[in-house]
Amino acid sequence: MSVRYLQSPIGMLRLTAKEGKLCEVALTDAAGAEEPDPATDRAAAQLMEYFNGKRKEFTLEASPQGTPFQLAVWRKLVQIPFGKVVTYGELARAIGRPTACRAVANAVGRNPLLIVTPCHRVVASNGLGGFTGGISVKKALLRLEQVENSGKSAFSEKFFFTFPANRDTI
Repeated sequence: MSVRYLQSPIGMLRLTAKEGKLCEVALTDAAGAEEPDPATDRAAAQLMEYFNGKRKEFTLEASPQGTPFQLAVWRKLVQIPFGKVVTYGELARAIGRPTACRAVANAVGRNPLLIVTPCHRVVASNGLGGFTGGISVKKALLRLEQVENSGKSAFSEKFFFTFPANRDTI
């Protein structure tokens, strides 16, 4: 297992890779012992490009660990474009489970690849919704992507993304 720490505009990030594939990007309180490898170095470089406004998509080999349901949700998250948001309900419909909004929200909250798998782009139908890293971090990431809302109110329609009709199902 390789680990690298990255000081970012939203705080300290721990990047973890296993067998050359990124398996975690997480906020942490402080840096620890590092054993970087090419996978964590690539992730650090691409994350800094994202924070500097030079990257809108990540091209990293990743291997998140989760249940089949969580993996289905996370596969859909990476389809949400930079600068767009979807609701938990739309995400549930996109995986073929329209009544599973709460389960989808739980899977989004367990996303192990913060930013790279853009869970910050999922919002409640009436506003921001939650975020594992805290609402201030979610707001900062959406602001970086120029997605704005007025406090607790809903987002403008121009920011919403609709998944293509060929929806994945579990």
